[in-house]
Amino acid sequence: MNYAGVDYHKRYSVVCIIDEAGSILHTERIEHGYPERFAELLGRYAPLEVAFEATMNWSWLHELLEETAGIQRIVMANPLHVRLIAAAQIKTDKVDARKLAQLLRAGLLPASHIPDRATRLRKEVLRQRTFWVRSRTQVRNRVHRLLGRQHGLAMPQVTDLFGRKGRTALEKAVLAPPDDLLLRQQLALLDALGEQIRGLETQIASDGASDEAVTLLTTMPGLGSILSNVVATEIDGIARFGDSASLCAYAGLIPTTSSSGDKTYHGRLVPGCNKWLRWALVEAAWVAVGCSAYFGGLYRHHRARGKKANTAILIVARRLCQVIFRMLKERRPYEARAWSIPVPGRSQQGRTTQVA
Repeated sequence: MNYAGVDYHKRYSVVCIIDEAGSILHTERIEHGYPERFAELLGRYAPLEVAFEATMNWSWLHELLEETAGIQRIVMANPLHVRLIAAAQIKTDKVDARKLAQLLRAGLLPASHIPDRATRLRKEVLRQRTFWVRSRTQVRNRVHRLLGRQHGLAMPQVTDLFGRKGRTALEKAVLAPPDDLLLRQQLALLDALGEQIRGLETQIASDGASDEAVTLLTTMPGLGSILSNVVATEIDGIARFGDSASLCAYAGLIPTTSSSGDKTYHGRLVPGCNKWLRWALVEAAWVAVGCSAYFGGLYRHHRARGKKANTAILIVARRLCQVIFRMLKERRPYEARAWSIPVPGRSQQGRTTQVA
């Protein structure tokens, strides 16, 4: 068996191939404009295992490797873990590629989970929708700024400026130039963004219709159709996680811990997490505290104990994550329950993971 390390860059990759003894067989820089060269080079040294680090736009490389004959195993490594294991004083593309190959040969390479192609495409659709929604928020803020600098403009009092009545008022509003032109452009842009968002939401609903995890998650307070799809695709199979603590760590909802002697310090949240999963759970937590007696009680309990709002909402998000783990493991929907103050000294694990 031979082993290949691929140091991936935006326009090119450096490939280093070693044999069972660790001797270098071949090192080459390959431009990404010639993908057939990957198959030709790697096929020449088959059978082999290939490793590369998880970086932006890695999926096309993985798909190319999947289609290359003779590759027995593909490992996508976490860059942070690789640096911790094999920090080098001399850093070049060739050194990085050789380091990956050597770690792969030694069985020391920490592998990252690789979602299948369908899941990767679902993630792209969900993230594109998030981008458009954030863009729409920016445009709406610009409209508010335009209106805020007008003098003597009479606008009706409406709950939602961008709802039906508010939009009618905006269409009729006459602003001083050039703000009137700017307002018309912003409204046209809002229409275009709304159309794009609706199209993606239709696709998201179609993708999640047959996903059991999405069906279960939509019964959870704070998780609507969109966030349920985000959580389901980012978890990508609850069987990957042995317990709720592992899932919470993956979501970045567990603080770092440092112990020295009799003292234990809790620091910031665990780095290197799945930021999309954490974002979805935090968003869901803000909604859940307003519509669930249990999660609202949990939030108010920690606020009363002096926790800041953001800290308290992270505690709620962690509890949501624990309940989600139990729901998906046991394949049963959420069941509501009332909030009760925790009893000192009693383990909360059973309480938090009980489907409330």
